[in-house]
Order: sequence, then C-alpha cells, then structure tokens
Amino acid sequence: MSKQQVLKQKMSEQQMPKQHYHVSTYQSQAAIGYLVKRAHSLMLDHLEPVFAARGFTMIQYVILSWLRDGITVNPKDICAQYRHDSGALTRVIDQLAERGCVERVRRDRDRRKVELQLTPAGREVIESLVPLVVEKLNLALEEFSSAEVAELTRLLLKLNTKLQSTLEPASAGAAAEIGVSI
Repeated sequence: MSKQQVLKQKMSEQQMPKQHYHVSTYQSQAAIGYLVKRAHSLMLDHLEPVFAARGFTMIQYVILSWLRDGITVNPKDICAQYRHDSGALTRVIDQLAERGCVERVRRDRDRRKVELQLTPAGREVIESLVPLVVEKLNLALEEFSSAEVAELTRLLLKLNTKLQSTLEPASAGAAAEIGVSI
C-alpha cells in the first residue's frame, strides 16, 4: 500500500466513528440501549413496591428527589427531562401539593411561570425514601466491587454526555441532562 493510500485510509478512519456493532452480528438484547433500559425497568420493579407501601409512586419520588437535589424546580423541565405528559404531571404535582409535600411558587411577574418548592413535610418524605432507595441500589450492586461501580457510573455518564452532545439543538433542550434518580 502506498503512503498516499495509507494516509487516505487513516483520514477515513478518523472521520468514521468506531463501529462497535455490526449488522451481521447485532442482537437487540445485547445492545447498550436495551441493557440500560432493562436495568432501569428491573430497578423500577424493585423500587415501586417500596414507594407504593408508603403511598407514593415513582414519578412522585422523582419529583421530590429532583427538588431535594436542586436538579429542577420547573414543571416544564420535569416534563422534558422525564418525558412525562404535562397533564399527567400536573395531576401528580396536585397530589403532592394536597399532601403538603410541594408548593407552587410564582417568582416573577409572569403568573404562568411556576416553580416547585419542597415543603418541610416534603423534605421529611424524601429523606425517609432515600435510605430505601440506597438499600435497593446497594442490593443490586452487591456483587460489584467499588471500582466496578465507579467505572460503571463513569461509563454511563460518558454515554449520557455523548448522547446529549449529539442531539439536534431543538431536541437538546427537551432532553436536558438529568441526575441519577434511582
């Protein structure tokens, strides 16, 4: 192979992303997207009964934990980040407000803009749920070393960052990076 052909091949390889999957060997249940979604679904199967026993749902936990962690305070952002229907989310927020866990706050002159704020009762609820989540996470990861958990977390953050950075600008706002909620 001539120098020019080698150079051309190297340039071509640099422009083309690594090909970890190939059509001839692809199996959907071994794909990263499927495995991440499956792990999420299985984690939900472990957590939802814990929340239900305390009268809460997963989405209620997510809202309370995001408010606790300062991830978002705006219902619109919650809809976009969690891909939840705005009408359904309004009902969930209404339920949390009726239970005294959150309150709607209008911070500026535009009365349409609403922020959510944890109440002391809401903080107490989320602080009582977090140890239960931590217990389930630790059970799920009990066969992993600390180094493996750190590496898995690093790789998932890297994957999320890459996926976020390659979204179209219009979609990027709707899929803003979120914190770990399970």
